[in-house]
Amino acid sequence: MKQKYLVIILFVLIVASGATSLRSYRTTERQIERDMGQALSAALAQQQSDVITQDTIRTFNSNLQIAELRGKATIAVDTKGREFRAYARCSEATIFSLSDQRLTAVLWSMTLLWAAFCFYRRRHEMLQMAGMLQYGGLCFAEAEGTFYDAKGQRIKLTPMQQQLMEMFFRSEAHQLTKTEICDALWPKKLDASETLYTLIRRLKPVVEQHSNLKIESDRGRAYELTIK
Repeated sequence: MKQKYLVIILFVLIVASGATSLRSYRTTERQIERDMGQALSAALAQQQSDVITQDTIRTFNSNLQIAELRGKATIAVDTKGREFRAYARCSEATIFSLSDQRLTAVLWSMTLLWAAFCFYRRRHEMLQMAGMLQYGGLCFAEAEGTFYDAKGQRIKLTPMQQQLMEMFFRSEAHQLTKTEICDALWPKKLDASETLYTLIRRLKPVVEQHSNLKIESDRGRAYELTIK
């Protein structure tokens, strides 16, 4: 799988985890607001007074349907307005602790595991790339003696094609003379011109199919691996 798809999946997991957590928080917040609202209304109706006392707070707590809110929810009084107004409130931490975050925990666990996998995969690719020669969309893993295309797919070459491609990649200018190739591949053959021509002819489409490279000939005296 390409690195960009790994990152997209990681991003989707992060968004899903955050959205699930927020949705659960908001749902719990609305439930708490309704419960505190009815408990406060009941407490104020029972005392029929504008003064908030300890009895008011005890009555308020006793009318809360959500048991976990008792002792955590508070009553605030608006003293700025002309009329007496009381509000019931609790901290964000309380709301979060009462919200159901089990699915969120599962998603965040998956996110962390996927992030660890992405890190491992990226590190592995970087270590592989460190031992590779790259040119024109082709990669040569020297340790393996294998050629890969830009998608990381292994390129199948015949033994002679493999040797010639290695010579091209190890050449600083990616250029080889006819003599250099013949001496390396067919040292005992007096005239390997025809054999070399056949090798080059069959190698050209393979190279062009898997990369942005092509093999050019300098009047048969030399061959060069160039970018299209």
